[in-house]
Amino acid sequence: MSSAEGSSSEMQGWETVIGLEVHCELSTATKLFCSCPNAFGGEPNTNVCPTCLGLPGSLPVVNGQAVDFAMRLGRALNCTVQGSVFDRKNYFYPDMPKDFQTTQLAAPTNIDGSVQLPSGKVCRIDRAHIEEDTGKSSHVGGDGRIHDAQYSLVDYNRAGVPLVEIVGEPDLRSAEEARDYVSELRDILMAIEVSDAKMEEGSMRVDANVSVRPVGSDELRTRCEIKNVNSLRSLVRAIEYEAARHVDLYDNNDKPRQETRHWDEAGGRTRSGRSKEDSDDYRYFSEPDLPKFVVTDADIAAIDEALPRLPAQRRKVLLDAAGGSDKLAESAALAVERDLDGLALDAIAAGADGDRVLTHVANNLAVEGAENLAAALFADLVKMETGGELTATQAKQVLAEMVETGATPADIAAARGFEAMDNSELDSTLDGIIEANADAWAELVASDDKKDIKKKMGFFTGEVMKATKGQADGRAVNEALTARRNAAK
Repeated sequence: MSSAEGSSSEMQGWETVIGLEVHCELSTATKLFCSCPNAFGGEPNTNVCPTCLGLPGSLPVVNGQAVDFAMRLGRALNCTVQGSVFDRKNYFYPDMPKDFQTTQLAAPTNIDGSVQLPSGKVCRIDRAHIEEDTGKSSHVGGDGRIHDAQYSLVDYNRAGVPLVEIVGEPDLRSAEEARDYVSELRDILMAIEVSDAKMEEGSMRVDANVSVRPVGSDELRTRCEIKNVNSLRSLVRAIEYEAARHVDLYDNNDKPRQETRHWDEAGGRTRSGRSKEDSDDYRYFSEPDLPKFVVTDADIAAIDEALPRLPAQRRKVLLDAAGGSDKLAESAALAVERDLDGLALDAIAAGADGDRVLTHVANNLAVEGAENLAAALFADLVKMETGGELTATQAKQVLAEMVETGATPADIAAARGFEAMDNSELDSTLDGIIEANADAWAELVASDDKKDIKKKMGFFTGEVMKATKGQADGRAVNEALTARRNAAK
């Protein structure tokens, strides 16, 4: 079974159900319960003290900034922020030297939130609770897993680092939606400056709960949890593989068992870990050494007032300014992702057509230096294009030179000798190209297949562009060809 099978015909009739648990380390100067540095990449076991090593007699003291960061994240995720308590999650494993993890179960800091994806879909969040990170185990020998290792090493530098675990509801229905969800969370974390969200350094890690069910069903079947996925590419591949594995089991009168699994990047597959524990197995109880936290309305109001404009809000503002058309939603999302929405908004405010502005941002400004483009000059370019002084092809070329040199669009167009082709000249050019390609034109007129029509229209548009050395307006060419084809049928 390959990771690509999750999107193959074998998935027909089945729906994937995905819920993600995203662990985000907070960018505080020190750890959650002690004054050890919160820093990535130090020599193993150098950022440790009696408290984060769990030595007898040591007591935790809560990092106030970590709590503030967690509440800020909760509000950015549309959560209810409430009074909270810490709990001990007991288990025996060497990544926590005190044999328990301090976390939140009964009363988490943030509950009942949501995230809106660029597609417009809203995904529910059950909770976003504070907990301490664990140490890092390295299994030496074999395939890097504990079962085949010759020995294991533990680095406790990460033990006690503050993080928030964002527990999503099972609202995602594809690996691509899961990728978009994690990307949105990463953008939010960076926008509110509570985490660097570097998946490659482990400051953002994802556990993916995956199950499948027949299309049309609302049941929740047995899920498996893929642990600690650390890249968006791996997340997509792991979910697709796991979903296909479940379908294969059901198709063969078998079923998955609830367990944790690990993603093997090299092998392109998930591998069994351990049977999944229930909360009872962890013997949770309230942390006796830490007080309950109280949150006031004034605290919430102060957090809300200090929040910056978030990605979903930025997309809406830009889309509304551009005219609100749903067809522009993807371009608006790209503009925000590239941090070019300010440029687009200023150009639209200067009188440029919103549709053309977003089209250029999405298709022609994914280049270095685009952020330095003057909005007034960008607006002038779009006005020249929509006013018929430049074709779409010419405008693209002028825009590229504007980014490189900072010159005005009028000066660049004049230097290049650009001027739009009038309709009579375009008609004459089309007459000659259709006559020279009579058989191809007859096939285009006779065709009823959408893909074939698009391909043949592309051929004629290309011929016009060659004949006019790029001076013809691609949209005008397409409109003229469509009108002629309809008239000839």
